[in-house]
Amino acid sequence: LCHPQVPLEDHVIYSGNIFQYMEENKKWRNRFCVVPHNYGLVLYENKLAYERELPPRVLINSAGYKVLTSVEQYLELVNSSLPGVTPKSGQSPILKCPTDFPLILWHPYARHYYCCVMTGKEQEKWRAVFQDCVRHCNNGISEDSKVEAPAFTDAIRMYRQSKEQFGTWDMLCGNETQVLSNLVMEELLPELRSTIGPRLKGKAQERQRTWIQISDAVYRMVYEQTKAQYDTVTAKCEEERPQMESIIRTDMDQIITSKEHLASKIRAFVLPKAEVCVRNHVQPYISSILEALMAPTSQGFAEVREVFFKEVTDMNMNVVNEGGLEKLVEHMEKLSHLAFHPVKMQSCYEKMEQLKLEGLQQRFDVSSTSVFKQRAQIHMRQQMDDAVHTFETLLHQELGKLQGKDELCKSIQRILERVLKKFDYDSSTVRKKFFREALLQITIPFLLKKLAPTCKGELAKFQELIFEDFASFILVENTYEEVVLQSVMKDIMQAVKEAAVQRKHNLYRDSMVLHNSDPNLHLLGEGIPIDWAEEYSGQQEPEPGTDRRRRAKQVVSVIQTDEGVLPYEVGTQALLQPSSPQPDAGAPPSCPDRVEKIREALAEESPGADVPSEVSAQHAAPSPKPRADVPSEPKVLHAAPASPTPGAEPLPAAPGTACSQPSDKETGEEVSSPCGPVQPTGTTESSEGVQTEF
Repeated sequence: LCHPQVPLEDHVIYSGNIFQYMEENKKWRNRFCVVPHNYGLVLYENKLAYERELPPRVLINSAGYKVLTSVEQYLELVNSSLPGVTPKSGQSPILKCPTDFPLILWHPYARHYYCCVMTGKEQEKWRAVFQDCVRHCNNGISEDSKVEAPAFTDAIRMYRQSKEQFGTWDMLCGNETQVLSNLVMEELLPELRSTIGPRLKGKAQERQRTWIQISDAVYRMVYEQTKAQYDTVTAKCEEERPQMESIIRTDMDQIITSKEHLASKIRAFVLPKAEVCVRNHVQPYISSILEALMAPTSQGFAEVREVFFKEVTDMNMNVVNEGGLEKLVEHMEKLSHLAFHPVKMQSCYEKMEQLKLEGLQQRFDVSSTSVFKQRAQIHMRQQMDDAVHTFETLLHQELGKLQGKDELCKSIQRILERVLKKFDYDSSTVRKKFFREALLQITIPFLLKKLAPTCKGELAKFQELIFEDFASFILVENTYEEVVLQSVMKDIMQAVKEAAVQRKHNLYRDSMVLHNSDPNLHLLGEGIPIDWAEEYSGQQEPEPGTDRRRRAKQVVSVIQTDEGVLPYEVGTQALLQPSSPQPDAGAPPSCPDRVEKIREALAEESPGADVPSEVSAQHAAPSPKPRADVPSEPKVLHAAPASPTPGAEPLPAAPGTACSQPSDKETGEEVSSPCGPVQPTGTTESSEGVQTEF
């Protein structure tokens, strides 16, 4: 399948209104939330502030966060973060939500964010959007780098192994600076808790609130220092790179010979022990692990196929019933970004949430399966995007040759079948690769832990086999791990191959994929996404500035439920009208106190009152389509990947602006400057579109 070059350029994933809790004044405020193409969460004072390009109130990089949909879940995590400090029964908890539909972003170290909505349908939609942001921000290390990224993750893994911490790690998420900050906090937080925890004063909930603020402040300090040191190290590496490349080119034969000699000596020492360990402790469980991985993963990919098939079939039916090319263009605009529609893709992602390793998880020291879930979900999104892009590329080529509606529909059906066939083969290849990688991630740390008592201490004697000039290129530790990997790789490859031979979960043998694959699809190559509206509707280029924002192409439509939920800005009096929608059947009725709180919040929302038509129509009318420059046109600021200080960060003022902005170190919400629009300095994005700097 073909892969689009810039799948989400000039698009907004989602925008809509949501209530946010202000910790500074302990009140709830209505915010206009925008999720741009880089998956940051940007909260504005209101919709008008967004359209006028005023600075946002909050910017959130959601890497490392968890999305919670109940206050009980949140209180359980908060209580466990500071052992021995739990509010007594009857005391008010740390957080009260005015509705029954909260959305909470929780982080083990950084600031927490509290939001809520009015209905269950809104909550499900926002939850899908938030989870998509977390998923993509977690995948923050660029996969385009074939050397630096693996070297960085290997260094993190080896450091943790030196501290006797084997197995997967949940906080290997975000960009390099965030990962390093999480690594520091993992060691620092227990010491901080034991030192500061007993000294906290006040009621239980006040101590919990203070502890969250302390943890966030320390995390920000750690982040700033880590970023400065990491930038220094990467700059130093870049300086030394030409010299090292020169040595490698000159002495490549000697380096390879020296490494092979070292590997043969380590292999003779380690391999017999490793093979016994594999035979006794790993081999009997490989098939069980593989089966546990295959079922939910394959169900997820099957759901991706089903969603794609349904969307194209519905489009084809609408073209037949409602007429020709105009309707086709309208539907293709929506279909082209199906992979980035969090709500429609949610059913695919949920299949992967069923992954459970049961007893195997404890045996192999797998702390959590979230690493595998998120990786598989990223693959699902990529496969959907590739399938859609291939479909629209083939259809685009056919349009000029078609005459009449009937030919168009037949052509759509023919292209759909061709793409689905290729999807099946590509899906099999992607899943087999994922299974092999997951099995290695599970078994290698386990083997290293088992072999450490007998092998680890003996590795130092192999250092003398490496010439001093080559010590920077050949590492004993790396060679040792390669030998351990070889000891189990054959069994893993065989297990995946047998599953494909038996056609388990619709897997195919590699030979079948190569023989039956559609070679002509490879000729399409990677291409720029097709702008259907501009090409076939004769639309003019969008105007710059505010008008451009208003016309942004939005992947997910504004919340508009079947019950006709009213927008927040209509006013709470409308909620009491006889025609108001009833709450969900499963939800308890809202008490008067909650309505009063919302009424007070809306009454104090003076900016919202000044925006009668445009803001209040936000849920009742189709979504505004501003050209998504949130933030404005990207401009790379650093050679190395950069990131915002985790959590909220103020928007830097444009050069020449007289207004001063709050510093990065402030933990509260940033207040918009009164001196007018301030443009962001730019963003730096990874291959997955993860927002790393505003």
